[in-house]
Amino acid sequence: MSKSNIITAGGCKKLEEELDYLWRVKRPDTTRKVSWAASLGDRSDNADYKENKRLLREIDRRVRYIRKRLEVMRVIEYNPQQEGKVYFGAWVEIENDKGEQKTFRIVGPDEIFGVKNHISIDSPMARALLSKEQDDEVEVAIPDGFAVWYVNKIQYKQS
Repeated sequence: MSKSNIITAGGCKKLEEELDYLWRVKRPDTTRKVSWAASLGDRSDNADYKENKRLLREIDRRVRYIRKRLEVMRVIEYNPQQEGKVYFGAWVEIENDKGEQKTFRIVGPDEIFGVKNHISIDSPMARALLSKEQDDEVEVAIPDGFAVWYVNKIQYKQS
């Protein structure tokens, strides 16, 4: 399954801030450490050199990834016509027959890492919830078959 190329305005801002930090702060600092470690001589037994070179490759990899993603992503802004239905950017509260409740925001695939209460628009749960209204019943495909959830609340708020 390919990733959706959509993102919230807040998610786009966070990616741009991460890119700026990596490029302007983290990479120059790591480059200085690599240069310092290289000046010590033998690089084959130099743990500082090896570790910082590895870190530099990771930074460069992440910078390339973010730049490529930002080129193809479309920022989706809130529209008042979305009210009352589940769409991209919505905060949704759901509940099952056992009384378990979950609250999360439906966002782009690049916004879910490190955030507990966000799910990707590409996830089976988000796909099942799209266009649903409050009090609707939703069947979500799970490995064992299907799970039934009920939409308790839909909200559009910042972040």
